[in-house]
Amino acid sequence: MEINVKYQGRIATVQEVNSINEFIDGHPEHSRRRISQELCKQWDWLYSNGSLKDQVCRGYLLALERAGHITLPAKRCNPPNPLANRKKPEKVYVDESKINNPIKELLPLHVVQVRDTPQEQLYNSLIEHYHYLGYVHPVGEQLKYIVYFGDRPISCISFSSAPRHIGSRDKHIGWDKYARRRNIHLIAYNTRFLILPWVKVKNLASYILGLVSRQISKDWLAIYQHPVYYLETFVDTEKFKGTCYKAANWEYLGLTTGRGKNDKTNKANRSLKAVWGYSLDKSFKKKLNS
Repeated sequence: MEINVKYQGRIATVQEVNSINEFIDGHPEHSRRRISQELCKQWDWLYSNGSLKDQVCRGYLLALERAGHITLPAKRCNPPNPLANRKKPEKVYVDESKINNPIKELLPLHVVQVRDTPQEQLYNSLIEHYHYLGYVHPVGEQLKYIVYFGDRPISCISFSSAPRHIGSRDKHIGWDKYARRRNIHLIAYNTRFLILPWVKVKNLASYILGLVSRQISKDWLAIYQHPVYYLETFVDTEKFKGTCYKAANWEYLGLTTGRGKNDKTNKANRSLKAVWGYSLDKSFKKKLNS
């Protein structure tokens, strides 16, 4: 029997599928959630803070069930979506005195990954109250960074799972739909980038992009057990030119269609976004096509 299921970096094997089926058969009283939690414990599938990767595991089990390899017990309930009524982050007050020093006087800057840490609340608040798009809870795998000058936050930047299809990116990588499906998790999408409004430092944005690009793959590997080889972002062409990405050696790949991922009209209904990409590995195309 061939197992052709790969979910967020985990590749299913015949041995693992047989083990899952044996566990489900041996515990008919267990709910889907209990099965997922117990398997996480068996596999030592944990986040860096020690919490179980319960939701990721449930997604993996659903993928195996859809492929016909396992049969999960019937759903016992449909809990309410916790994101539906999520409260907006409250404002956290920070020092807003101006910073306009030359960048060399700010060094060294400290880039801190804050997801699942006490500092995450500060990140959420700063994005909500100072980024023009506000805070939206990221989907899928995600990392959040705060950049500090001393003990003062000066910038926030986040990355999440990449959109499943971007024409200009896919053409640049040269992969087909099968390679994209296998390896999309090896790309990280820059969802937010904020320089706090009282910070006016020339070349700071491109410098921060460089700092983050040098540590993000290591951080992704530590939390999600796989690296990322490529970064991408969208820049709203009606508001920005993408100058800091260009200065940080990101590559302009083209424009989005302006239609959105669920479009059924084939007509643009939103502003065009410039697609920018940055390779973290010289052989990224080979690895993304493997």
